[in-house]
Amino acid sequence: MEKEAKKEGFRKYLEASGVLDALTKVLVALYEQNDKPSSALEFVQQKLGGPSLSEYEKLQAELSDLQIRYNELLKENQERCRELEELKHIQIEASAKEPDVGNGPDEELKNTDVVKS
Repeated sequence: MEKEAKKEGFRKYLEASGVLDALTKVLVALYEQNDKPSSALEFVQQKLGGPSLSEYEKLQAELSDLQIRYNELLKENQERCRELEELKHIQIEASAKEPDVGNGPDEELKNTDVVKS
């Protein structure tokens, strides 16, 4: 009994969401074809708005290529971030070793005479 109720609930769900109507229309269109297509599944997919098998395979190949490129760029980005962190660390170490005599770049600019032509 519970199994029947579950089936009926699912059928109502499909009907309410328009799936049954869409499938019925596609199957009627397939039935009315004088020259039946070689792939009924591809016909149904195309009528429902999905890609054809060849389009799907092309999209899968493109997705694979893009995933490879993404992974390469991600690895490159991680390497650049690591290099940046190393440079920051080196700069911090170098500035910690330099004695602070109050004659930094800003002080040097203040003490420089400007020659006007």
